[in-house]
Amino acid sequence: MNTDSRIRLSVLGISYSQIQSGAYALILAQVDGPYRIPVVIGAAEAQSIALRLESIVPPRPMTHDLFVSFAHAFGVKLKEVFIYKFEDGIFSSELTFTDGDRTVVIDSRTSDAIAIAMRTHAPIYTTPEILDETGFLMETHGDDTDDTDDSEETQQSGNVRRMSGFDLPADVETEPRYENYTMEELERTLQRLIDNENYEEAARVAEILRNKKND
Repeated sequence: MNTDSRIRLSVLGISYSQIQSGAYALILAQVDGPYRIPVVIGAAEAQSIALRLESIVPPRPMTHDLFVSFAHAFGVKLKEVFIYKFEDGIFSSELTFTDGDRTVVIDSRTSDAIAIAMRTHAPIYTTPEILDETGFLMETHGDDTDDTDDSEETQQSGNVRRMSGFDLPADVETEPRYENYTMEELERTLQRLIDNENYEEAARVAEILRNKKND
C-alpha cells in the first residue's frame, strides 16, 4: 500500500481488559489525531510493555530486552512496525529490520512487535481501514474519577477503561494503599519489588511515585 496513507501510532497506556477475562488492553493512540485503538494482549507482554512505560530496568533482561540486545550485537536495526491486518479480532503485524545492506520483513504478534518497538524507538504504523474499524474516540467521564486518588486519569469509551500507567480495575480495592506511602517508602518498596522481579507491582508503585514527584 502507499506508505503516505498509513497512520502513525504511539503507545498511550495499558489497562485491564473488560472484553476478555485475564487479559489486558494495550491502548494505541493516533499521532496528531483523536482516535485510540485497543489491542488485547497477554499478561507477560503487558508486563514487558508496562516496565518500559514506567522506565523500570529489571536486574536481568527480559525476553524483549534480550531480543533487542541480540539484534544490536549483530548490527541489525528495527526500522518500523506495521499493523497491517485485523481479522477475527486479531491484529497482525510486521517488523521491518535492516542491517544497512538488506531489509527483511518478519511477521509478529502485535504485542511483541510493540514491546520491541518501544525498546528501539521505532515508529508504529497501521492502515486507515484498521483505524476506521477498530478505533474509538476517547471520552472523559468526570463522575468516573476517584477524588481520593488524583493520580488516576480515568477515561472510558465503549468496553475499554484506561488509567494512567499500569493499574487495577476501578472496582478492586488496592492493598496496600501505596498512595499513602511517603516518597522514601515508595522508593524502598519499588527497589524491593524489582529485586523480587515483581514487575507488575513495581510498575504500579513507579506510577504513583512519579505522580507524587510531579505534584
